[in-house]
Amino acid sequence: MAIRNIVKDNDGYETLHKKCRPVTEFNQKLWSLLDDMAETMYQAQGVGLAGPQVGMLRRLFVIDVGDGIIEFINPEILETSGTQNGAEGCLSFPGEYGMVERPNFVRVKAQNRNGEWFEREGEELFARAVCHENDHLDGVVFKDRMSRLLSEEELAD
Repeated sequence: MAIRNIVKDNDGYETLHKKCRPVTEFNQKLWSLLDDMAETMYQAQGVGLAGPQVGMLRRLFVIDVGDGIIEFINPEILETSGTQNGAEGCLSFPGEYGMVERPNFVRVKAQNRNGEWFEREGEELFARAVCHENDHLDGVVFKDRMSRLLSEEELAD
């Protein structure tokens, strides 16, 4: 496993705003990428990391919202409901946070590292993380969705 460089907005604007292609090969190369992404996310103290954030324009992301790592390959959001409005940040925009409205519930279908389909559902942070990372796969970043940037004073409250 290896720590990957995280694409930052100032040096990777185009990469972060491109739509990703589906993953078609489930092999050791993919498994190494997923392992590297998890290690990179943990090292950066994040809760999620998507392919384009490590320069890979493929439809995949990893999250850990407190229940261990979950890998999503070729995800499809099947259902959302409710709303939550809260502070959100991104490893590609270090030190920047904004208020973002997201669904409070999400049900998602995806493939695991072996290509097998599964479904997961969850609320609150799980829903926020899945929607945030899935947006990355379509070239959308949290700043495109935020209602306003938060100041350092607001973050301290």
